[in-house]
Amino acid sequence: MSQPKPTSEKSPYYEIAEKYGVQIEFRPFIKVEGLSAKEFRQSKISISDFTAVIFTARTAIDHFFRLCEEMRVNIPDTMKYFCTTESIALYLQKYIVYRKRKIFHGITGKLDDLLPSLNKHSKEKFLYAVSDVHKDETSVLDNHKINYTKAVMYRTVSNDFGPDEPFDYDMLLFFSPSGIASLLKNFPDFNQGDIKIGCFGATTAKAVKDAGLRLDIEAPSAKAPSMTAALDDFLRENAKENEN
Repeated sequence: MSQPKPTSEKSPYYEIAEKYGVQIEFRPFIKVEGLSAKEFRQSKISISDFTAVIFTARTAIDHFFRLCEEMRVNIPDTMKYFCTTESIALYLQKYIVYRKRKIFHGITGKLDDLLPSLNKHSKEKFLYAVSDVHKDETSVLDNHKINYTKAVMYRTVSNDFGPDEPFDYDMLLFFSPSGIASLLKNFPDFNQGDIKIGCFGATTAKAVKDAGLRLDIEAPSAKAPSMTAALDDFLRENAKENEN
């Protein structure tokens, strides 16, 4: 499983492992690292020029405040924060006095949700904190003439395997094209053979196929809206075949 280990013991992945007697190992193929202050300065973006910030992930919040601290940028109390979900907005409490700031949030996690608030504060100059491989659709901002600037503050890189780290899996599950890129970087001579590959999302599925690999499990679908549902379905069918 190319994701971090679940924080809750009630994760459906643990239930699946017990149900089918399989071992699930959580081993991220990618990791996030922040840009250094020196790297960020090369973008010629001055955080002090902006009056509002758009966040679509808690990771973006971490790296925004980290860079501000490293570059000794004083964030004024008048700074406005626009977050795509309430949970992301609440995460701001780690860095600011929440009740004393102007904070707005959406519900579904999409930028469209923020439009009423963004339009209401259309005179603001927005900084949009993103990663180097962000997938957010920004046409909605362009169409409504929101004055924003994208600022790459962190990047996704390969989480390399050590020379003595075993790689003896029967199945690999990926959640982003970056995971496939990491697989091929770590194992340029990778031969899939009997190893099953599953993925979540159309862009990840395309990356699997573009790499010349066989895709055995794909989610979401009408039958399996989540990766856990797809995995459960696959293992159930596999168990039936073994019984026969």
